[in-house]
Formats: sequence, structure tokens, C-alpha cells
Amino acid sequence: MVQVRPEIAYDCDVLVIGGGIVGLSTAYAITRAAPGTRVTVLEKEPGPARHQTGRNSGVIHSGIYYRPGSLKARFAVRGAAEMVKFCAEYGIAHAVTGKLIVATEREELPRLHALVQRGRENGIPVRELGIPQIQEYEPQVRGLAAIHVGTTGVCDFVGVARQLAHASGADIRYGAQVERIDRRPDLGVAVRTRAGEVVRARVLVNCAGLYCDEVARLTGDDPEMRIVPFRGEYYELARPDLVRGLVYPVPDPAFPFLGVHLTRGIDGGVHIGPNAVPALAREGYGWGVVRPREVAGTLAWPGSWQMARQHWRYGAGELRRSVSKRAFTTAVRRLLPAVTQDDLVPTSAGVRAQAVLRDGSLVDDFLIKQGPRTVHVLNAPSPAATASLPIGREVAKRALGMLGTA
Repeated sequence: MVQVRPEIAYDCDVLVIGGGIVGLSTAYAITRAAPGTRVTVLEKEPGPARHQTGRNSGVIHSGIYYRPGSLKARFAVRGAAEMVKFCAEYGIAHAVTGKLIVATEREELPRLHALVQRGRENGIPVRELGIPQIQEYEPQVRGLAAIHVGTTGVCDFVGVARQLAHASGADIRYGAQVERIDRRPDLGVAVRTRAGEVVRARVLVNCAGLYCDEVARLTGDDPEMRIVPFRGEYYELARPDLVRGLVYPVPDPAFPFLGVHLTRGIDGGVHIGPNAVPALAREGYGWGVVRPREVAGTLAWPGSWQMARQHWRYGAGELRRSVSKRAFTTAVRRLLPAVTQDDLVPTSAGVRAQAVLRDGSLVDDFLIKQGPRTVHVLNAPSPAATASLPIGREVAKRALGMLGTA
């Protein structure tokens, strides 16, 4: 085991594991709040934002979907405004486009009206639209009713992550995969990387995303959840002129997934997706990526089986759309009738790090826990990129509080 010895100086005050947008925002927040604090970030990839941050639809979410008072609601609403300001300040590509949430079936209308109320409770300006108004915004989109959310936008989250890394002044070490952690509550934390490097810190922050539960267990803490990876598959629209902006279906409140949506990105292209299918590896960006140890770990968690029993019908539909382009196209045509199979060009997929509890519940809010000298970010999928600046400040506050008592 790696040993922490009192006679050896700390290499840093705070050690952050994970170089995605949440980890880098945390480093940025720490050095902004307490200049002179020494921060080191360990990232196993050769550069920042290689997983959830760099493999999403690039949407700055308004916060309309999330339960009033929850971390997701508060941080997304605040984070959306801050993200636009951050991008403007540093010249990072972004646009505030607004979006439509469209009901295509009568049974969706009550859920759409509930979203209007939720948006207002969260302080988000929402405009209700009838069929003629939908056509004004999106001539090719069909629906019975819609709402327009003006604060939604798009941006280059990878560019944001790079700027956070630069502006933080932290010592960021790429290609540094954590292998062992030795935590001594009375002394500190020592981390050894696969390359044999040892980093000693007074406080550790776990922002490891897809591996956050494993890192938590390496410290000796029981996270009381497991990450179950869900792959989100995307297509690019060969006829981007069919879509002007962002168009979403009415989501099912039983799931933290938003459904297949249409997103015109900052590059002018239109992405369609994602679906949500269980991945066979934490970095399982295609059906051909299988890691038996990780699959076994997922299957060994009782919550995985409980989740499957509770939501098998939903999962079956997602799997069908994954293996059948025709089924995926049919789902898209509910919103965009003009689309054909030939219009959909496969593009890179993402993997959502979804926390699942022992009883099979999908953790719906951001989840941040603390242990001796450690702060663990245990559930931070979408809208975490949007909310990354407020999340970073919250995690930084907890880490700096520990420094004050260390």
C-alpha cells in the first residue's frame, strides 16, 4: 500500500481525481475562492473532457425539468446564466437559441402543462404555443402543443473545460490513472497512479465520473450506489435545414433521460439522439466494447436487477431503437415527419454515468457525499455540464472547509 508519512511534505493541498468539466470547475473554484491553495488534478486520459463532457449534445439546459429546490434545478438555472457569461468572457463558441418541448400525443398534454408550472416555479420564462406558433419556430416539426424555453442554448463544453483548466492555475497531470489510495484521517491522502507516481494531499476530491464509485471504494468509503453506464447513441441529420434550433419531446417523469431530441449545435450541424441503452463497459461507446469485469460488477449490484425488473418495458424500446435504424427513425418522425432513414448518419456516442441505488432507484439529483478528508461527486450526469460552475463552487466549499480543520 501507499503510505502517508507525517515527515513527508504534501505535494498539494487538494487533489482532484477527474479532468472532466466538473473536476476542472472544482479546481477553478478552489483557486478563485482561496488563492494560493495548491491544487493538483489527475486525469487518466491524455487530455481533458474525453468522456461525458465531450460526448454530449452540447446543450446549455435551462433547468425546466428538475424538481424545484433540488440541486439540479438550482444549479442548472444558475449555471446556464453563468455558462453563457463565461463563454462570452473567454470567447468560447456559444449561442442562446431557446428550445421547443413538443407534445405529439394527447396523453402528453398534462405532462407538458406540468412542465410549464415547474418552469415557473424554477424562475424560468416559458411561453405556451399552439400549432400555428410551433410552425413559426419550426416549420417541419409537428405537434399538438409546445412550450418555448428561451434560456436554453448550446456551447462548446470541451472549450469550456480547457479554459477552466488554464484559468485554474492547477497542476493538471494527464495520463495519470489512479491505482491505489491510502487515506489516513489524521494525516491526509496518498494516491498512487498506474505509472508509479505518488501524490500526497491534505484533501481529496473525487470527480471521476464513470468511475466515481470505484474511486470512493478505494478511499475506504461505501458510496451506497453503483454507476450503471447507459450508452446514448446519436445520428447527424444529413438535411440540417429541416431543423432551425432545439426540439425536445415531453419527457417521461419516471426517468432521468430526456428522450430523443433534435439539436442544432454551434457548428450548424443537427444531432439527433440520444437513446439510452445499457453499455457493456463504462467506456462502452459501441456494442463491440465489452469489459467482462465491469459487466460482472454491474450484474453483481442488486440495484441493477431491481432496475431491470421495474423498467424492462422502457429498456426494451430503447434497445429496439439501438439495433434498428428503422425503429429509431420512427421515433424521430413523431417530431419531424419529413425525416427518412437516409437522413440519419451515425455519429459518435456518449455514455451516461448513472448512479443506481441498491433498491434499483435511479438517482435523480446530483449526489455529493463526504468522508474523512474526501468529497465524492457520485452522480453528475446531464445537466452537470450546464451546472458545472455552481457544482464546482459547492464541491470547493466542502473541500476548503476540510482544509480549515485539517
